[in-house]
Amino acid sequence: MNDYTSAAPVKAHRGTMLLVFGILGLLCCIIFAILAWVMGSSDLKAMAEGKMDPSGEGLTKAAKILGIIGCVLGILGLIWAVFFGGMAALGAMSHH
Repeated sequence: MNDYTSAAPVKAHRGTMLLVFGILGLLCCIIFAILAWVMGSSDLKAMAEGKMDPSGEGLTKAAKILGIIGCVLGILGLIWAVFFGGMAALGAMSHH
């Protein structure tokens, strides 16, 4: 994966930070889920190219997966809120 004898230094991985973003994306805010997904993808690409420390690959993969799940759940929640909010509005209008 990475040749540590090369002269070019590699960037430190952000696996822990991205994992926290993925967890926050699941629990409270879709923005963190998007960040975990996008940043995780770019970090995994950098690790594959040897530009980033590959020791955080597992954390980064987990963060990316949590980001994807958080985005899907956030979108489903938005659809649910719009649908049932619309149904509630229609129900309130029909009682007048």
